[in-house]
Parts: sequence; structure tokens; C-alpha cells
Amino acid sequence: MEDIVKKKEIDIQEIMRLLPHRYPFLLVDRIISLIPSQSVTGLKNVTANEPCFQGHFPGQPIFPGVLILEGMAQTGGCMAFCSIPEMIGEKLIYFAGIDKARFRKPVVPGDQIEYRLQMLRQKRMVMVMKGQAFVDDQLVTEAELMASFV
Repeated sequence: MEDIVKKKEIDIQEIMRLLPHRYPFLLVDRIISLIPSQSVTGLKNVTANEPCFQGHFPGQPIFPGVLILEGMAQTGGCMAFCSIPEMIGEKLIYFAGIDKARFRKPVVPGDQIEYRLQMLRQKRMVMVMKGQAFVDDQLVTEAELMASFV
């Protein structure tokens, strides 16, 4: 597991070693940039056969904002584990709070979401991150996220 910390990119198999989430609730496909305790960038490919599109909304599929926030949190969770690698396999990281969430533009099938997070504060096992989600370099969602190891 320590090797993950040294990588700048993390594939889906390594993400699944860090996070307990699985399909259909694993919402980050790849980490493309990671600097522990500083920043992380992850990708989510939104496909037409996402389970949420059966009801959100039939005939006009829009990826739910709460799932964008969850994907952002999962991306931040990868950074958290790489920031405190002794927690890998020992603790879970829980979403502890959200502030300043804004939804700017709908996300639809065929879009690729790029999650960009920066660490704002880290105190022991609690972290506050600024998260932004982009599609084609356009801001679609932003929020401040708090996470804690439990």
C-alpha cells in the first residue's frame, strides 16, 4: 500500500484498495494527479447506463448533484489516505460536513467530470478540502468538504 502514496496517478484497482466503495457507488474512475496533503485531481466518466438515470430524469438524464459531491468526496478520500498512509487498511474516512455547495451546470451522459481538490486545513485526522468539479474546463459544482478518519 505504501507504493500508492508515491504515485502521482492511481488506477481503479488501487482506488478500490483505498476506498470501500464499489459499483454502483464508486464514483471516481482514476486519479490523474496527487500531491499528499496538498491536492488531488480525479476523473469520473459519466455513461448513459448509470443506474441513477432510470429516475433522474427519464427522457432528460442529469447526473445528480449529490453524486457529484460524493465523487468529489471519494477523490478527497484518496488524497486523505495518501496523506496519512498508516490509515490505509486500518480506518475508514467518513464524509463529515459540506459547506458552500453550488451547482453551476448540469452533467449529462457522455461528460467526463474532473474533480479538483485542494487541502485547506488538516488537523490530525480531520481534513477540510476545497473541491471543484469541471466538465470540459467549465466549473459545474463546487463545495468545501470535511472528512474524518474513524
